[in-house]
Amino acid sequence: MSVLFINEAEVDRLLDIRQAIDTVEQAFGQLATGRAMNVPRVRAKAQGIVLHTMSAASDDLGLVGVKCYSTTRHGARFHLHLYEQASGRLLAIVEAGRLGQLRTGAATGVAVSFLAPPGSAELGLFGTGLQAQTQLAAVATVRPIKRAFVYSRHEESREAFAEHFSAKLGLEIVPVDRPQEAVEDLPIVVTATTSSVPVFDGNWLSDDAVVCAVGSNWLTRAEIDATVVRRADNIVCDSIEACRREAGDLVDALEKGIFDWARAFELADVVAGRAALRKRHSVSLFKSVGLAIEDLALGARILDHARSQGVGTELPI
Repeated sequence: MSVLFINEAEVDRLLDIRQAIDTVEQAFGQLATGRAMNVPRVRAKAQGIVLHTMSAASDDLGLVGVKCYSTTRHGARFHLHLYEQASGRLLAIVEAGRLGQLRTGAATGVAVSFLAPPGSAELGLFGTGLQAQTQLAAVATVRPIKRAFVYSRHEESREAFAEHFSAKLGLEIVPVDRPQEAVEDLPIVVTATTSSVPVFDGNWLSDDAVVCAVGSNWLTRAEIDATVVRRADNIVCDSIEACRREAGDLVDALEKGIFDWARAFELADVVAGRAALRKRHSVSLFKSVGLAIEDLALGARILDHARSQGVGTELPI
């Protein structure tokens, strides 16, 4: 028997952001019904390297999987292993850098589709890296975004991002010099940075803004301040269990006593219609740290497409 190897370029060809959003929404539905299980990330550290592993299982997909990736000063390397539930056989190894970008963007797309007003046409975006790209694409897929205001500390980065993605996505993307311009009077604000400190003042938010904080999955890093958490009537986590371990964005508010976990909703419960969200004149916060069930679901979709299109390399394993 052989194992199918699917590389980054093939992943990019096989899956688009619309498919990713639909697939990730289905995965959260599986979590809500108890037909799937997600195991939060764990990290093993040695000098100069961190190995991150996270796993999930889905009865509906008939698969279990583990994503592992290493981070060093040379960058990150991502791989997803997919196993058949019935036999335990390794079916595929998928390079998962692009997959990770798509699944993180897709989770935000799912959250925005439930939390943001249907007519939301503007967006504030912090960050210009690979994650920021799929965040913008995902929000523009689920809402009629016509204009995005992008802030980065580096002028050349935000200028280049605006020029490239204005043409690619057919949006007006405005690079802004002040972080306030990516927050004030905007219905949706997304943070996708590597910052360890808040990138904007929560007092700048409009009363019904949706904030999606996706850049930090370490307790020592926070992109948003305690004011955002205090003002949020709706706080939705991709996973409360995972956020307890990794959501540095919530630590300051916890320590100040202005947030407790009883206030948080699971995205799975939002998707299933079980979360009692406040709908009007309320700030909503979506905190994402990234889940293996998202990787598993997208990996399954990619594997199906690869088999039907004859894509990938058979490995004699």
